[in-house]
Amino acid sequence: MSRSRSAVVAAASVAAAGAGALAWGALVERNAFTVRHETVPVLAPGARPITVLHLSDIHMAPWQRSKQEWLRGLAVFEPDLIVNTGDNLGHADGIAGVREALEPFSGVPGVFVHGSNDYHGPSAKNPLRYFAGPSSVPDRAPSRLDTASLDAVFDEFGWLSLDNTARAISMKGSKFEFVGVDDPHIGLDRLDKIPGALDELRENVGWQSDLTGSDVVTIGVTHAPYRRALNSLVTNGAELIFAGHTHGGQVCVPGYGALVTNCDIPRDQVKGLSLWHHALRAAYLNVSAGLGTSIYAPVRFACRPEAVVVTLTGDDVGYSG
Repeated sequence: MSRSRSAVVAAASVAAAGAGALAWGALVERNAFTVRHETVPVLAPGARPITVLHLSDIHMAPWQRSKQEWLRGLAVFEPDLIVNTGDNLGHADGIAGVREALEPFSGVPGVFVHGSNDYHGPSAKNPLRYFAGPSSVPDRAPSRLDTASLDAVFDEFGWLSLDNTARAISMKGSKFEFVGVDDPHIGLDRLDKIPGALDELRENVGWQSDLTGSDVVTIGVTHAPYRRALNSLVTNGAELIFAGHTHGGQVCVPGYGALVTNCDIPRDQVKGLSLWHHALRAAYLNVSAGLGTSIYAPVRFACRPEAVVVTLTGDDVGYSG
């Protein structure tokens, strides 16, 4: 075979492989929903385990019925708490789908923060721009979403907003203070409000005298895991932080991982459970790879969409084997 013919065959093979990978990512993997399980020992010794269902980046469009049914099926895990880290909407008419998908969790204690796609609809973007740095909402945003109606659904479910505020929940004998920020990706985080929000919470909650003790767990919640938000949450006492936004990189290379993070978190912490260190402190950090994609980039590769079931246990629990 001549050198020129070999080059043509090689190019054709690469093109075929690329087309196959694109077809897999668009038709199969982006709908291959999975559940990741984690155990985090942050409760007081002897405490009853608590099951947390972490949902993120649903990006719901009205026609995504299979996603809605899969989400409803997560009720089998009987979560004690829902943590929703934003980007629920992927279309201006996505609210009905969100309600349908999450209705089985109505009445289950829950907390949430917003992501940019709870405020603004998606737009077509050149994917290569992500290599130049985090994306942004265009000056002329494609559409303003009905955030108030989304919030009304969550309020109906009994879930608490954590956008730049703090709330308290007691369950199964454990006491929690939750502190969250609105989306750092579009500059809505007000980190200056966190200390005051926690002070006000501790003054008003019925068990404030215990809040400095080891039996109260502080949990931080943010949509986008920017370093400044994670550092602030750790500084203010968070022992566990939930985040989303990254889509786990969305398109990854097997054996290498994410190519982009769409924020400034280190690439090796773009998804999964890790430790976030800051100022001689550390917190567990759970970054969800999320369940959806933009309708303009409906592809995942080597990064399956996920929900996360996190079991909180007492720090006296040990494993052997």
